[in-house]
Amino acid sequence: MRNGFFKIVKTPGGFGLSIFAPKDGGEPVRIQELVNYLDMNGINYDLGKVKEIAASTEDAVLELGTGECPAIRENYNFTVSDDNLRGIARFTPASDTGERMTADEFIKDMAFRMIKFGIQEELLRKLFASSGIYCTDIVVAKGKPARQGKDATIEYFFNTDVHAKPAMNEDGSVDYFHLGIVNNIKAGDKLAQITPEDPGESGMTIQGAPIKPRDVKKMRHNFGKNIKLSDDRLTITSEIDGMVALTDGAVFVSGVYAVENVDNSTGNIDFTGSVQVNGNVATNFEVKASGDVIIYGVVEGAHIVAGGNIIIARGVNGMSKGFLEAGNNIISKFIENSKVKAGGYVNTESILHSDVVAGTEIVVTGKHGFITGGHVQADSKVEARTLGAVMGSQTVIEVGANPELKNEYNKTQKEIGEIVKAIKDAQPIIQNFMEKKAKGARMTADQLAYVKQTAETLETKKKELTEKNARMQELSQIFDPNRKSEVIVNGEVYPGTIIIIGDVSMTVKDSYKYCRFVRSQGEVKMSPL
Repeated sequence: MRNGFFKIVKTPGGFGLSIFAPKDGGEPVRIQELVNYLDMNGINYDLGKVKEIAASTEDAVLELGTGECPAIRENYNFTVSDDNLRGIARFTPASDTGERMTADEFIKDMAFRMIKFGIQEELLRKLFASSGIYCTDIVVAKGKPARQGKDATIEYFFNTDVHAKPAMNEDGSVDYFHLGIVNNIKAGDKLAQITPEDPGESGMTIQGAPIKPRDVKKMRHNFGKNIKLSDDRLTITSEIDGMVALTDGAVFVSGVYAVENVDNSTGNIDFTGSVQVNGNVATNFEVKASGDVIIYGVVEGAHIVAGGNIIIARGVNGMSKGFLEAGNNIISKFIENSKVKAGGYVNTESILHSDVVAGTEIVVTGKHGFITGGHVQADSKVEARTLGAVMGSQTVIEVGANPELKNEYNKTQKEIGEIVKAIKDAQPIIQNFMEKKAKGARMTADQLAYVKQTAETLETKKKELTEKNARMQELSQIFDPNRKSEVIVNGEVYPGTIIIIGDVSMTVKDSYKYCRFVRSQGEVKMSPL
C-alpha cells in the first residue's frame, strides 16, 4: 500500500506538479496539504486545476510555469500526539532540482524540537536510504506508556455473605438442619489470602518526561484472635477448630462450646465464641455468645443473644417472655410469643403473636408462611404467604425505615420536646433575675446559687438542643418517600391488618390475595403481584 503524493518536477516547457496516484488502497492526495505546500514554496497555481489533478486515479502532471524548476528541499511536517507518546512526521519529496534530507539532519531536528526519547533511528536511516515515503504519517518517535498496576485483592476461603439464605426443600419448607451458612473450620485451614498490589511501571513521553502509573490500593489482613499470619503477611490460617466469620472487614475465629441441653444441668451460658446446643433451651435460661448460637432443638421462654447469627432448627415459643437478639441474622423454624431483634434478616416459616425487628428484611416461607398477631418491622421488605387472620388479633406490618434508627428518631423527637420545655422553664427565672439586678435588688446566697445553677443548666440544654436538632436532620432522611420498601403477600392478607410504610399507614379493609403494598404519592397502595 502506498499513499498518493506530489512532487515538483521538470517539464519540457518548464516545471509542473506531478501527482502520484495511491496504490493498493492507499490514501489519495490531501488537497489542503498540497495547497499548503505550494503556498509555502511560493508557487502560483490554479486551484481548480490543482483539485482536478489531485483527484486523479492515475499518475498525472500539471504544468505550473516556465523557466527553471524551483529547487525545493525534502521537508516534513511534524506533530505530537495529545498524550505525548508519538511523534509523527509527514514527508514531502524534494523537487527534481532540490536536495534530500539526511537521517542525521532529521535526528538533529528532533533534538531541536526537544524530542529526547524513543526516536526511531533504525527506521529513519532505512527511510532516508530508500527512495522515501511521502504524504504518509510515519511514527518517528515512540514514548513508553505507563503500565498501569493492579490493586491488591483478597480472597476468602469461606462464605462471607451475611445475607445468605437457608436452603429450601422441594416442598417449599426450609432445611434447618443443613443450613450451609455457618462456616465450620479446622485448625490449619486457610482463611484468606492477599494477592499483592502491582505498582505498575512508569512510562516516558517523547520529550523525556516521566509518566507515573495510577496509585494502587494496598491491602492487609484485619483479624482477631485464634488466627495465624504467614511470614510473608499474605495468608491467614486458623489456629483452632471452630467457626469463622467476616465482620466489618475483619476475620474472626471463635471456638465452639457444645452442650446437649441448656437447663438445670448447665445453667446459663455466656461464652466468648460460638455456642452449639444439640438439644433444647429451657424456660428462663440464657445463652449469650460473641459468635453464633446454633440450637438443634426447641427454645422455650429463654433469652438468646448472639454477636453473629441465631439458628434454631425446631423453633422458639417464648411464652411471652422469650427474647432473641442477633447482631446478624435469625433463622428459626417458627417464632411464637417472642420478642426478636436481628441486625440482618429474619427467616422463618411462621410468626405468631410476636414482636419481630429486622435490620434488612423479614421473609416468612413454607406451606403456611403466616404472620398473625404482634408487630413486625423491617427496613426494606416483609414477605409472607398470609398476613393477619380471620378472627385473629391485630397484626401490624411495618417497613421503610431501619427499626433501630426509627426508634432513635422517636426517642430523639421526645428528648427535643423535653429539652425545649426545660429551656422555656429556665428562661423566665434568668429574665426575672436580670430585671431585679437592674433595679438594684439584693439576693441571698441561696438565690444566687440557684440562679447560677439555672443559667448553667440553660446553657447545657441549649447545647443539647443544637446537637439533637442536627441528629434529627440526619434521622429524618430515613423517611425519604422515594425509598423502596414493600410488603409482599404470596397468599392472602386479612382485614384489620395494619400496613405501615415509612411515615404513612393503612388498615386493610377487605381480604386481598397475591398482592404487594408500596408507598406511592404519600399513601400506602396495593397492587397485584
